[in-house]
Amino acid sequence: MDGGGGGGSTSGEDGKQEKHLVLANKLFLLSQPDVDDLSKVAIRADVLSAVKSDDMAALFEALAATGVLEPDAALLAEMRARIDEEIRKLDEKIADAEENLGESEVREAHLAKSLYFVRVGEKEKALEQLKVTEGKTVAIGQKMDLVFYTLQIGLFYMDFDLISKSIDKAKKLFEEGGDWERKNRLKVYEGLYCMATRNFKKATSLFLDSISTFTTYELFPYDTFIFYTVLTSIISLDRVSLKQKVVDAPEILAVIGKVPHLSEFLNSLYNCQYKSFFVAFSGLTEQIKLDRYLQPHFRYYMREVRTVVYSQFLESYKSVTMEAMASAFGVTVDFIDQELSRFIAAGKLHCKIDKVAGVLETNRPDERNAFYQSTIKQGDFLLNRIQKLSRVIDL
Repeated sequence: MDGGGGGGSTSGEDGKQEKHLVLANKLFLLSQPDVDDLSKVAIRADVLSAVKSDDMAALFEALAATGVLEPDAALLAEMRARIDEEIRKLDEKIADAEENLGESEVREAHLAKSLYFVRVGEKEKALEQLKVTEGKTVAIGQKMDLVFYTLQIGLFYMDFDLISKSIDKAKKLFEEGGDWERKNRLKVYEGLYCMATRNFKKATSLFLDSISTFTTYELFPYDTFIFYTVLTSIISLDRVSLKQKVVDAPEILAVIGKVPHLSEFLNSLYNCQYKSFFVAFSGLTEQIKLDRYLQPHFRYYMREVRTVVYSQFLESYKSVTMEAMASAFGVTVDFIDQELSRFIAAGKLHCKIDKVAGVLETNRPDERNAFYQSTIKQGDFLLNRIQKLSRVIDL
């Protein structure tokens, strides 16, 4: 998103995260009660520095109004004066290009103005100017780059409607052409959007497709990408797919150790080491809670992971004592009793608790029988339709 007054780049070719997304994450952390006050002092100083360095007057005003930053009328006036002066210069360059230069120079001048609005945090003006720039753009690749700028604006403001429309627009552009590098980058943007909107299954598929072609460093570093890929895969893939695509994937093995607890989390689940799994899981909860894309789904994710691990444990038994299960997970019998009661009531686990004997009995649904019943039901429905149709024809 940072373009200064010049061309800018939509991809993190230098391996750095886009600085407005870094800022967005810091603003998110300031709103979290789990971040201690001392850390918030340092984060607030970083936010003020970032806002001042890019003259983000509108954002400064909004943050001052909500008490995140201290109001400073003189600083605000200085930033607004610099913005007005820069826009005047950019308008002069556009006028000069339109009068004296070719079409590509006119486009570059409009793009520079678009990126300046992005830089100073003027969302609506940036989107409007990007549309003007698009009207001056012929090449599919350049049009795609404009969509990536729009997606970054959407991610900064967590504007899911804007992100969704931009992804659809990018896909239509790809029907007209477009290179593989940009197509692969779009998969990561779409995967992040799916994860942030709780479509973990689709996010997993898109992330796994992008493991060996990842270049979207403007969104997050590669180890964060692997963190998201492992987390979404665990609740979306069956054991066989998890082993093939995640546990044994060389790209994941190369960096999984850089993320605390992630390797233990994945491997202890696959190797059925349930005590180790719970220890690693509790170590990861803080990271999930303090991630701006995952935090809204924290409770849902915690529930889904526990469903996966309990189902995997029970898969091996027709019946098992509560004590044996509690021992396997390193928790008390009362905890397992409460946990399983909730999951059984919600229809997440197929078993029943014999409280007197202290035993769990599994009652997994018979898939073949369910398919047979479904076929019979569909057949009956079809026969009824044919009979109704024959009555109409007889008339």
